[in-house]
Amino acid sequence: MLRIQYILCLLVFGTAALPVRAQLAQALRLEIPSDPNASEAFDVTPLAERGVLMTIRTGSYYDNAPKVFSFQRYNTDLKQIWRTEFKLDIKFRLIQTYNNDRYAYHLFREYDTDKFQFLRLHLDDGVVELFDGILLDQFDIRQFKVMGGQAYVGGYHHGRPVVMAFSFFDSSAKVLPGMYVNHMEISSLEVDEVRQEVNVLVHSTKRNCRFSVRTYAYDTKLLRTVDFDKAKYTLISGKLLPVNKNESLLVGNYSTDCTPYSQGIYVSRIHHGDQVDASAEAVSNIQYIEFSQLQNFFNYMKPHRQQKLLARAMKKKEEGKDYKFHYRLLVHDLQPTPDGLTLVAEVYYPQYRGNTLAYGGYLRGADRYEGFRYTHAFICGFDIEGKLLWDNCLPIKELLSPELTEMVQVSQQGDRMVLAYPNDGEINTEVIQKNKVLKETEKFKLQTNTQDERVTFSAQENLMAWYDRHFLAYGFQKIAPSRNYTSQREVFYLNKLTYTHDTSPSGSAEATTRKNDGSKR
Repeated sequence: MLRIQYILCLLVFGTAALPVRAQLAQALRLEIPSDPNASEAFDVTPLAERGVLMTIRTGSYYDNAPKVFSFQRYNTDLKQIWRTEFKLDIKFRLIQTYNNDRYAYHLFREYDTDKFQFLRLHLDDGVVELFDGILLDQFDIRQFKVMGGQAYVGGYHHGRPVVMAFSFFDSSAKVLPGMYVNHMEISSLEVDEVRQEVNVLVHSTKRNCRFSVRTYAYDTKLLRTVDFDKAKYTLISGKLLPVNKNESLLVGNYSTDCTPYSQGIYVSRIHHGDQVDASAEAVSNIQYIEFSQLQNFFNYMKPHRQQKLLARAMKKKEEGKDYKFHYRLLVHDLQPTPDGLTLVAEVYYPQYRGNTLAYGGYLRGADRYEGFRYTHAFICGFDIEGKLLWDNCLPIKELLSPELTEMVQVSQQGDRMVLAYPNDGEINTEVIQKNKVLKETEKFKLQTNTQDERVTFSAQENLMAWYDRHFLAYGFQKIAPSRNYTSQREVFYLNKLTYTHDTSPSGSAEATTRKNDGSKR
């Protein structure tokens, strides 16, 4: 087993040494030596004020030896609380993970069989429980959630959607009824701990796309189906947020046709009553908010380009037509607020690299996929009734990710929000207050343990909002002495970053309200 040494360094930053306007500071740093020739994987799970869980996996599926999982929980000072080791049978491999306030779950599967294992890790003391089960053979798993003593596993079997419920108590498995049909995909699988319900959001892939929310009881009984097939536009995806005992808000993005390209966002109220009335009322309650109706959505563009696009959109409207936007959205889970909720979504597109032919044609077959290019993120505030209150925008510069994942993190600090994302060894931040920009984009470079070292290479950079005004930045780095680049070491780093608002007169910045007229911020 790979011997892991821990180097914990507390970096103390004196206020006198910081520039007056500097806001983000590195408070703590944990380094774990990494062997570039070994098979290693590091996973980080923030636990808010309870600290952070780090999972280190060593060993490959192709190695003729058990894979070792080292679970390690740290407090907010990055001091280890407990450490637990688990050896996974060589026949199994990791499929999905999920965590809640009490446990961290891992779903394993024996290759090319219907045998599964569920690992439940107690976050308080590191105790591991293992449950064996039988689900489905040839089950392409995409979603994994847990509620109470039951796991819900969603995916596809022979191209048709399936959600199964697995009981940790008696190892029984049931299929949630009514979904094993052709031309339908699972948009989202959500558990409602308060109502003890499971919501499966699905959409059809036929020419006339349909979107529906299917709600099941804890025992897998179908309680209701809310259909949106009579909606004016096609709902692409959605997220649910309970707002009271009898209602939930459904928020997501929509298209003018059956494509993944978004025209805007929508909001609807769902009543938990009779399914026929709920469907009709949910459809009639839909509010469509086209991107051109958001004040700040296009602020990632240069003013001239923004004005031209909005002018074309307005001309189409005057002609009684819809201007076709071509945006792909990665919608985050809805965040409740005292006044309602906050929606965060990132705009991206797949990027390819291809060969250009001599006669000016384009050889599509020579494309090479590079990853997902992010252009900007937008954030919207809604009240408890689902009314749009404000919106804002975070431009994203030159960010390419091999996987589609949430890059932008949001830290709520009183009436302000700090938006941040990692890129090329730096953290980019912006501070907003509803539709005002209090501080425009600033960059913070991640530091090493000492001033005599510098980072020569960064990979798999990640950032997560942690708790209060703190973030977690982590990934891989190659570090070398400042005067000798030939002697390098590779580490997995975990940095605790603290954002402190500067309230001094010399450090204050005038708030700017963004407008959709293309003017500079």
